[in-house]
Amino acid sequence: MGAGHDTVAAELVRRAGERGDTAQVVDVLALLPYGLGTVLRRFYRGSVRHFPWAYAALYRLFLRPGPGHRPSGTPLARLAGGRLRELAERTGADVVVPVFHLGAQLTGHLRARGLLSVPSVVLVIDFEVHRQWLHPGNDHCLCLTEAAARQVRTSTGTPASACGPLVAPGFLAGTPDVPGAAAWRDLFDRLGPGRPAVVLSAGAWGVGSHLDTTVRLLAEHGFLPVVLCGDNRRLRRALSGTPGVLALGWVTDMPGLLHAARALIDNAAGQTAVQALAAGLPVVGHRPIPGHGADGVRRMAELGVSEAAEDGDALLRALRRLTAPGPARRRRVAAGRALFTEQPDALTALTGAADSARARLRR
Repeated sequence: MGAGHDTVAAELVRRAGERGDTAQVVDVLALLPYGLGTVLRRFYRGSVRHFPWAYAALYRLFLRPGPGHRPSGTPLARLAGGRLRELAERTGADVVVPVFHLGAQLTGHLRARGLLSVPSVVLVIDFEVHRQWLHPGNDHCLCLTEAAARQVRTSTGTPASACGPLVAPGFLAGTPDVPGAAAWRDLFDRLGPGRPAVVLSAGAWGVGSHLDTTVRLLAEHGFLPVVLCGDNRRLRRALSGTPGVLALGWVTDMPGLLHAARALIDNAAGQTAVQALAAGLPVVGHRPIPGHGADGVRRMAELGVSEAAEDGDALLRALRRLTAPGPARRRRVAAGRALFTEQPDALTALTGAADSARARLRR
């Protein structure tokens, strides 16, 4: 669902290859029979783009953290069980790593029933760990923060630890001579001389609430709004007609863009927000998408790695403070970078957790 899960999987594969290992990415939705995966993806995309109230209701029913019995994603996920087992056996896999919550339900189900012979280590890529990430059958969970790992241990008894976010090396702050950053700065200077460039992320699908209102507000108050519209061509056309706004489609040079900008306005607490933190870019949550987006934006602010702006005035105050050089910007950047400097490497943590799971099985 969206590009964030794909981005994390691709970086994990890259690191494994760099170390001499072999890794294969599998879309769990493609393993579902009868075309159910395609239907599910289209339904989710349509809901968050056109009927956010419907997705909010589904999130409260299926995903939102909290006590009490609610429906599980396991009955749907188990339909892909046979294909995943066959794939794991055919490839001789040493570990299966879900980076999407439906995959975590599937591996947890299979491991709990002894139907998957290799460990499953879940890589939880959300700041807010919702219910569908959690299944006691999984061998280990790796989380973005120790607070999230503690929540997993308390909820399921599953071993869990923090490994920090997983991003490509080009995003990391301090990377010398980031390719493309100078070209982005030149473009920003031509379009809005003296205006701090502020990136607005609408995700791979171009989803957001009142983006036109937000970009006009920013343009009117001295900022250069740079909107990531993803594959939403209609949104890009609509915003391109707004004076003082740069509306972009699918961007392939995200490291260069983020290193050239001054702040990110985020509405989903997803992978773009994580990449911005890695690049040393202050993040401000504003008008989050419902469900996991709103909970994730709130959780990031509680952790101190971002700020949440409830309205336009709060957004402008935060951006004026964080785009200007000074202690407020330095503190916010340092808090975000700590996620990457104070945690072990994700691949090392992952293989270590798998080795520990195999040792427990032998005992």
